Amino acid sequence: MFVHPWKGIIANIPTTLQDGKHVGESGRKLREDLAKKGFNPLKVQPLWNRHGHSGYAIVEFNKEWDGFNNAIMFEKSFELDHYGKKDYYSSRRKKDKLYAWVAREDDYYSGGLIGEYLRKNGDLKTVSSKEAEDRRKTSKLLTTLNNTLETKNQRLQEMQNKFNEVSSSMSTLMWQKDDMIRAYNEECKKMQENAHNHFKQISLEHERNAKCILDQKRELEQREKELLQREAQNENETKKLQHEKMINERAALEQKKADETMFKLAEEHKRDKEKLHREIIKLEKQLDTRQGLELEIQRLRGALQVMEHMNGDGDADTKERMEVIQDELKEKEEELEDLEDLNQALIIKERKSNDELQDARKELITAFKDVSTRAHIGVKKMGEVDIKPFLVAAKRKYSAKDADVKSAELCTLWQDYLRDPSWHPFKILKDKEGNCKEILDEEDEKLVELKTELGDEAYNAVTTALKQMNEYNPSGRYIVPELWNFNEGRKATLTDGVQHLLNKWKLHK
Repeated sequence: MFVHPWKGIIANIPTTLQDGKHVGESGRKLREDLAKKGFNPLKVQPLWNRHGHSGYAIVEFNKEWDGFNNAIMFEKSFELDHYGKKDYYSSRRKKDKLYAWVAREDDYYSGGLIGEYLRKNGDLKTVSSKEAEDRRKTSKLLTTLNNTLETKNQRLQEMQNKFNEVSSSMSTLMWQKDDMIRAYNEECKKMQENAHNHFKQISLEHERNAKCILDQKRELEQREKELLQREAQNENETKKLQHEKMINERAALEQKKADETMFKLAEEHKRDKEKLHREIIKLEKQLDTRQGLELEIQRLRGALQVMEHMNGDGDADTKERMEVIQDELKEKEEELEDLEDLNQALIIKERKSNDELQDARKELITAFKDVSTRAHIGVKKMGEVDIKPFLVAAKRKYSAKDADVKSAELCTLWQDYLRDPSWHPFKILKDKEGNCKEILDEEDEKLVELKTELGDEAYNAVTTALKQMNEYNPSGRYIVPELWNFNEGRKATLTDGVQHLLNKWKLHK
């Protein structure tokens, strides 16, 4: 039977008498000594009584099996040197050394400070009972994990069912939308066919009336010839003939006017039909993308035009419906016009404000060009290679005399490479969503050679300037001045620049 959590006992700890109390080594010092020997104790607790340090201490190990292993090694180490439990209790004259062993059942039930501490801070277990307890804990953990996994699977199944329901609902809505589009297109086609048939019927009726009048005219002319041939002197017959002739001429004139009116109506109807056809095509093209107000306006316009051609002589309900549609159309058009005017005004105002901000930023860049880079806000030349890393690399490769000249030459050489439009060490990568991104090609021959010959500092300086050049001026490949916040290492805002100017102004004032 061992005391669990695993504990060891240290005895014969040297003590000295100070101010009437026994004083010995601290638990921390003892724990460090044992840790150096590889026993890995959690802590060492000295035992005290009313006289001070009792000369005993309890060593606490990890309660798992690695702690048990450390405790056994701890006991064996002292037993090999003949400072174990038997040596302690069998020796009458104890040497000035520490004795130690692992706490067991007899120590647990012993009297004094050791037994009292062990009973208060542990219990007795065998190795087999500890193994059985670990198996029970493992089994319980496995059961808990299986229950959790089953719960997660049920939740996953519920989410899958919900997803299937939403997918089914979306499919149903899409089918309904397609049905509405087909019904709308069929209705428009039907209205167009009805208008065409109505116009065709009017044309046929007009042709029949024109033919009838022409036949009457020919009959009257024939009668006139017959009367002239017979030289009828009857005044009444002559007046009647002239009267009929005048009526016929008026009818012909009215027919001519009717022909012209009918021709104008036909042309106007043709133009309106073409306009209606264009509106229908426009609605069909924009039906999936344009929503809301504009679609409502176009629908009302199309309905109003069709009703004007189809129901010009309709009943009072149709006219009342046309008036309601006209009022709604006018309201929608005014709302759309107001929105467009507001949007245009905001765009103009935004452009004006943006131009003013850009002009102010350019003025700040001009004002800060000659300011020292040690200042909080200044101008940074984006795309310019920093010479300091080249100076460090040159000092490693060349003598102190040649380092300055060589670093300047190398820095100028790489600055010329950056200005060369034919050298573009970037590659395009496409992510899973299909978005393209341009990144630096680290396998470029020049960059690999630079990193090999001059090191990471010069390589980082060139790649930083290269990225800046690609961001600010990829086509011109020349250095661009930028307002910069050197303290925070970022692009300075207009507010940063103005605040810096005000601080300078207050200082000089």
